[in-house]
Amino acid sequence: MTVKAYAALLRGINVGGRRKLPMAELRTLLSGLGFGDVRTHLQSGNAVFTCEATDEDALAARVSEAIESHFGFAVDVLVRDGAYLKALADACPFPAASLEGKQLHVTYFSEPVDASRLDTLDRAAFLPEEFRLGDRALYLYAPDGLGRSRLGETLSRPALFKGVVATSRNWNTVAKLVELTQELDRD
Repeated sequence: MTVKAYAALLRGINVGGRRKLPMAELRTLLSGLGFGDVRTHLQSGNAVFTCEATDEDALAARVSEAIESHFGFAVDVLVRDGAYLKALADACPFPAASLEGKQLHVTYFSEPVDASRLDTLDRAAFLPEEFRLGDRALYLYAPDGLGRSRLGETLSRPALFKGVVATSRNWNTVAKLVELTQELDRD
């Protein structure tokens, strides 16, 4: 079996002093699960690692269960391989190279999202903010950043993506996770 690089995207940790999960402990935990080359990026729940497994959902469940067992709280986790992360970045419908990282975001979904969930949104009412669906993801262009984005606020309503785990990253983090997983795939 071939060893592949993966990124684990943890949802809603280390935000506002709640659900604290130190990255050093996360690295130790992931290494203890048998993952290799474990690294973390920022404090917001991004880890990369290598392993032979190929089932992203099974890997996500293992990481989530280990976190709950060790830290005592549940965390939604998405795991994506490096090839997916690269393809998603390459498919960005917005001019990422000419934008600031805070202006472009990707929301990763646990499963494909049917575009009909978004049919009720009046896209013109949010301009110049825009979004596009991708492969188990949503790209959001918010020229004034996510903190001031009315569209981002609307897209984050739980009812809109009910039953789907979603976690967002700014473009700087998207690009860094691509870089880190590609480095691990080359090792």
